[in-house]
Amino acid sequence: MPLAAGYFHLHLISDSTGETLITVAHAAAAQYTKVVPLEHLHPLVRMPRQLDRVLAQIEDAPGIVLYTLLDQNLAERLEQRCRALGLPCLSVLGPVLHLFRAYLGAESMHKVGAQHTLNAEYFRRIDALNYTMMHDDGQLIDDLEEADVLLVGISRTSKTPTSIYLANRGVKTANVPLVLGVPLSPALERLQHPLIVGLHATPERIVQLRQNRLLGLKAHRTGDKYVDRKAVTEEIAATRRLCLRYDWPLIDVTRRSIEETAAAVLALLDERRRHNAS
Repeated sequence: MPLAAGYFHLHLISDSTGETLITVAHAAAAQYTKVVPLEHLHPLVRMPRQLDRVLAQIEDAPGIVLYTLLDQNLAERLEQRCRALGLPCLSVLGPVLHLFRAYLGAESMHKVGAQHTLNAEYFRRIDALNYTMMHDDGQLIDDLEEADVLLVGISRTSKTPTSIYLANRGVKTANVPLVLGVPLSPALERLQHPLIVGLHATPERIVQLRQNRLLGLKAHRTGDKYVDRKAVTEEIAATRRLCLRYDWPLIDVTRRSIEETAAAVLALLDERRRHNAS
């Protein structure tokens, strides 16, 4: 039962890092705004004694139990104990693995942490992340031709976090700030390989984010155009004109999360690659 204060305990039990569980649990919990999960992550549970400690914690703080345990004995023990305690318990991967098995007609290999194997895809993501960190905020513009994506936009349009998210998907991403009155580097105009995408938002959103940033830095500056709505409106208009001139797609990030912005960029990148391949 949920706690009276609007909280509930959420136990995430994994024989690997628990990243899959965290993603699924956060997606589900986000749909319930009136209750907040008290998250208990139990990673690398692979031995009976490790599960014993987890079971003791579940008894002390009963709640919803989600797990990804490929060892059938451990999974059965967990489910039996949860049934005895009257607690909901679900294998997050179980239904998906059953679906795959039914369609493919083959058993899974039951390999713990298989998605974290150090394969070519893993090293591609690491390489992309290194590139992105070195090319953040207009750094090292001489080799931007190596980028898969180049994000351009004024301050506070989420260029850096979107770049990092894309890099974690294996996409080499650089970002360059647009500053009113500062001409665009000729190097950007000559780029052929990267998909160049402009990011923009409403003036109200930009001003709000910039004000919050200044408050966080304790850097209040009276009369600064950085947070002047009229000046910000002109910055946004200049971004639109620039992207229109070079036929760069524009994404409005006003009401988008980082994940949603990245998904929109990936869709544009996929469309471009299909067009080039045809």
